[in-house]
Amino acid sequence: MFLPAGLKESPVMPHADSLLLAELEDEIRRQVLAVAARKLEDAQEFARKHSISRAYGSYEELARDPDIDVVYVGNIHPYHLKACLLFMNAKKNVLCEKPLAMNTNEVKEILDSAKRNQVFLMEAVWTRFFPVSVEVRKLLAQREIGEVKMVRSEFGIPLLHKPRLVEKELGGGALMSIGMYCLQFVCMVYNGERPESIQATGVCLETGVDETVIVTLKFSEKRMAVFTYSSSIQLPNDAIIVGTKGTIQIPARMWCPTSLVVNGKETQYPLPEPGLPQNFHNCTGMRYEAEEVRKCLLKGLKESPVMSHSDSLLLVELEDEIRRQMGVVYTQDSQ
Repeated sequence: MFLPAGLKESPVMPHADSLLLAELEDEIRRQVLAVAARKLEDAQEFARKHSISRAYGSYEELARDPDIDVVYVGNIHPYHLKACLLFMNAKKNVLCEKPLAMNTNEVKEILDSAKRNQVFLMEAVWTRFFPVSVEVRKLLAQREIGEVKMVRSEFGIPLLHKPRLVEKELGGGALMSIGMYCLQFVCMVYNGERPESIQATGVCLETGVDETVIVTLKFSEKRMAVFTYSSSIQLPNDAIIVGTKGTIQIPARMWCPTSLVVNGKETQYPLPEPGLPQNFHNCTGMRYEAEEVRKCLLKGLKESPVMSHSDSLLLVELEDEIRRQMGVVYTQDSQ
C-alpha cells in the first residue's frame, strides 16, 4: 500500500468542485504506486499483473522513492527487522506482515525505530480488522455475554510440504505462522491483559521447530483460555468465547472470519468480491487492515488503537515464552 502525494485544494474552488476533488484525492491516495523484490524480474512481473507503475529490483530503491508514503513489508519474518529498519530510517510509514519479528528483542528494536523516526508502524494482524472482529469487540464492550470466563480457539492445517513452515532458518514453526492467530485472538478478547500463567505442551519436528501444540493461559479473576495449533493436521479451526450470560462463536477459518454466532443466532459478514484469483481463503479481507492504516495516517496517528505497539509487544513476549517451553530456538535468539 503506497500513497503518493495528494492533490492541493484551491481556496477559490466552488463547494461542489471541492467535493469532487476530495473524492479524486481519496482515490489517488489508495493507489499502489510501486513494488520491490530482490529480483527485478519478479517485481516487474508482479507490477504487470496488478497494473503497478513502478518496479524495483531492491528494497533500497523503493526506500529512496520520494513519492512512497506507506510500505507494506510482506517478505518472510526472518527478514522483517532489516526491511522495517530500512524503510523507517527512510521516513516511510510501515505496515509489516505478522509476526512483526522473530523475538522480543527484534520487536523492541523495530518499535524504537518507529518512535525515533516518528513514522507510523503496525503489525499486519489482518484478522483484527475483519467486520466479524469489529463486532466481537463491540459485543464484549457491551457485555453482551456477561463476564468472559473462557476462550477457546484452534487453527490447524497440513502445511509440512511448505519449507517456510519446516525449516528453522526460514522462521519455520507453526506458532509463528498460524498459532499466533489463536494467541492474538485470546489477547484481543482479554483486551491486552497479560496472563498470570501460560503453559505449552506439544511436539516438534526433527528440524527443531514446533509442529502441534496446546497452550493454556490463566488470567486474573479465574478466567481461562486454551488454544491448539498444528502444521500437520486439520483442526476445526473455530473459536468460542464463553461468558456468564452466553457465548460468541466464530465458525471455521477463525483467522479470516465471515460469520458470527451469538447465543445461537448466526450473522453473515460477506467479503468484497475479488478482482483476480485468490492465493488463499478470503484474502480480499486484507483490505480492511489497509484501510485501518489509511485512517490512522489521516488522523496523524503513529500506531493503530486496534493493533497497537503494546499489543505487538505482548504478543511476541508470549510467543517467546511458548517457544521457550517447547525448546524452539532461532539463530536470532542469540544475537
